[in-house]
Amino acid sequence: MSWSSNNGDDSPWGKNSKDNSRSSYNGSGRKNNNDDFFDNFQEKLKNLFPKKTPASLSLVLLILISIWAVSGFYRVGTDEQGVVTRFGEYVRTTEPGLHYHLPFPVESVSKPKVTRVNRIEVGFRTSQSQFSQNQQTRQVPEEALMLTGDENIVDLNFTVFWIINDAKDFLFNVRNPVATIKSIGESVMREKIGQTPIDPILSEGKSIVEEEVKNKAQSVLDYYNSGILITQVQLQKADPPELVIESYRDVQRAKTDEQRLKNEAEAYRNDIIPKARGEAEKKVQEAEAYKQEVVAKAQGEAQRFISVYDSYKNSKDVTRERIYLETLEKTLGKIDKIIVDKNAGSGIVPYLPLPELKKKMKNNTNQDTVNE
Repeated sequence: MSWSSNNGDDSPWGKNSKDNSRSSYNGSGRKNNNDDFFDNFQEKLKNLFPKKTPASLSLVLLILISIWAVSGFYRVGTDEQGVVTRFGEYVRTTEPGLHYHLPFPVESVSKPKVTRVNRIEVGFRTSQSQFSQNQQTRQVPEEALMLTGDENIVDLNFTVFWIINDAKDFLFNVRNPVATIKSIGESVMREKIGQTPIDPILSEGKSIVEEEVKNKAQSVLDYYNSGILITQVQLQKADPPELVIESYRDVQRAKTDEQRLKNEAEAYRNDIIPKARGEAEKKVQEAEAYKQEVVAKAQGEAQRFISVYDSYKNSKDVTRERIYLETLEKTLGKIDKIIVDKNAGSGIVPYLPLPELKKKMKNNTNQDTVNE
C-alpha cells in the first residue's frame, strides 16, 4: 500500500506538510516545538524510505519483529525471583541474572522481591508525619482488644514480619497476601491469648506467646502452600485497657512488693538456718568431746586405783606410807606450816610466838588476794 494519494501528497498523514492545517507557529509568532518534532520526523521517514516499495515495507516489518524478539530479554535482581508464565500459565522460575522469555503476549515475567522483609501491623498503624521525620501511631481498638484465658481484657499490639520463600506459590496460591497474613496472625493471636492468663502476657510470658503464634501461623500458611515465611512475631504493646490501667498497675506494684518481701524472708531463712545448724553441730561436737574427756579421766582414775591396789597387795606397808606422804603433800603443799622438832629439848616447853605468826599469816593472805 502506497502512502501517495491522488493529490500528490507524500506525507503519511495524508496532507502535504506545507498545507498542513496545523500552524507551525503559535499565536505569539514563535514556532511550536511539537510541530518541529513532527516535521523532522516526517523528513526522516521520507529520507529513509524515499519510495514506498514492498521491500521497504518488509524491512520495516523485519525491524519491528526484531524489536519484538529482543523485548524478551529481562534481568532478575539479586533480591528477586523471576516467574515466567505462558498465556497466564506457570512455566518456570528463574534466579538472579539475565534471562530470556518469549515476548509479550506469549510469555510474561513477574519479579517479586524474595529477600525483602515485609511487616504487617495488627492493633495499630504507623504513618510518616508530613512535617517531621517522626512516625505517628494510630490505635485500632477493634483489632487490639482481646479476651484472656482468665476473662480479663488486654490491649495488645503486635507486628508480623514475613518474606517470600517461594515466588510461584506466592503468586498463584495467594490472592491478597497482606490481608491473608493479617487475618491469620490476628486469629492465631486471639486463640493464644484466649488460652493464657493475663499476668504472663504482661510480663515474662511475652516471648512464649510470640514464638507459639509464629509457629501456628506458619503452619496455617504452609497448609495452603502460600510461599510465605514468617520470620518473627513481635509484641509491641500489651497493657490492660486504658480505663483500668492505673488500678492494674497498683495491683502489680502490690504483687511486686509481696514478691520482694518473700524474697527477703527467704534470704533471711537461708542465712539463719545454716547458722543455727552450725551452732547445733558445734554444741554436739563439744558435748562429744567433753564426754570422751570425762570417760577418759574416769578410766584413768579407775586404772590408777587398780594399779595402787595391786601395789598395795604386793607391798602394803610401803604403799600405805607412799599414799600417806602423797596425801600430806597435796594437803600441806600450799599452806604455811610450823614444824616443831620433838627433840628440841626435853623437859622445856617450847616457845611459840603465836601473835607474830598470826600477823605474818594475815599479811600473806592479803598479799595473795592483791595478786589475784
